[in-house]
Amino acid sequence: MSDKHNKGKIKLWTRQNKGILTDLEEHGVYRVKEEYIKEKFDTIAPFYLKAYKRYTEGASKVVPKPEGVKYPIWLSTTENMMLQPTEDTVVFHLEVPKDYVVITDQEKWGYVINYWYVPLNKEDERKHNEELKKYGIGDESALIMSSKGNFYPLLRDKIKKSWDRLFDNNIRLGDLTQATLWEIKKDWIVDTIHSKED
Repeated sequence: MSDKHNKGKIKLWTRQNKGILTDLEEHGVYRVKEEYIKEKFDTIAPFYLKAYKRYTEGASKVVPKPEGVKYPIWLSTTENMMLQPTEDTVVFHLEVPKDYVVITDQEKWGYVINYWYVPLNKEDERKHNEELKKYGIGDESALIMSSKGNFYPLLRDKIKKSWDRLFDNNIRLGDLTQATLWEIKKDWIVDTIHSKED
């Protein structure tokens, strides 16, 4: 995607392991590696890798994924989430051409990551919860994560299909947004905030 086609830039922030500074210095670009995700999430990494794979499938329809990229890089659309870097991390303040960014509703992502139905609105959510209650389902994530979903295939499929709404910014559940990029280019970095130990 050529920079000359971009119509403006967006400010973003992300906290990353300081080890990526080497990637940026040597290659001018940083892309997430699977081992970084495994290191960050440890024993729950398989859960996140599965969720990120699902996210990647949808996000790549919004912003095409470059060859060789497997996972997204997560960013904040507000600075206050990133003010205090933690040990062995750096916070990047970026200005990125908008055409490279996928913006989503943070609350909707919370629904998807928990294997919940993403409603169209509060009324749709109320109806969905009534349906769960009618079937005696207290933990809707069990419809996806266990064999319980085999007994309610239509309900399970309805939940999975609703996850596509994550990428429809006309449907909002909350006020906070988040962003993803497929890569960070060195020339997008406006500022690098190091942890105090550095």
